[in-house]
Amino acid sequence: MIQLFAFYLFASIMIASGALTIFARNPVHSVLWLILAFFNAAGLMVLLGAEFIAMLLVIVYVGAVAVLFLFVVMMLNIDYAELRAGFVSYLPFGLLIAVILAAEILLGVGIWQAGPVELAQRAAPVPQDLPNIEAIGTLLYTRYIFLFEVAGLVLLVAMIGAIVLTHRSRDGVRGQNIDRQNRRRPQDATVNVNQPVGKGVEL
Repeated sequence: MIQLFAFYLFASIMIASGALTIFARNPVHSVLWLILAFFNAAGLMVLLGAEFIAMLLVIVYVGAVAVLFLFVVMMLNIDYAELRAGFVSYLPFGLLIAVILAAEILLGVGIWQAGPVELAQRAAPVPQDLPNIEAIGTLLYTRYIFLFEVAGLVLLVAMIGAIVLTHRSRDGVRGQNIDRQNRRRPQDATVNVNQPVGKGVEL
């Protein structure tokens, strides 16, 4: 019963936060809704007995989204005074979200102690006595080894393509000369100047 309730709770909040991620006009709010969607997706993974994937969602994706949040703040020139002015008005809503997340964490711990649903065994049939991480490694390197290697090759080709596109020759862009940088001496890189006070700097 608790697993069914948790599934509908996590799924409904994840769908709602995903929709708000798309329709939010403020990019910062959109990122925050995306973080909430990741947390609820992690709850669904716990419900399926895949706690390793749940931790990956929280650590990797939420951590990456936090870095994305910093880039958004730096590139969009957001008015900090306006954000501080709206902090008090959004405080009750933020506290409500915090309480919901805390309740979901406690619910997830209870679900994990109750055991995974039967769907986990149908999606990834592994022995019951194997730990989650060991079971994932066993499936990846036995049953899905070729798909795993193909995914690695696709990522390798994408990385090489990104490097080739970045280092193409363009007009007006100076290329990097690694050999000249390695041969540069410290006295050629910096100049110590005893600058008098109040006389400016000569370039």
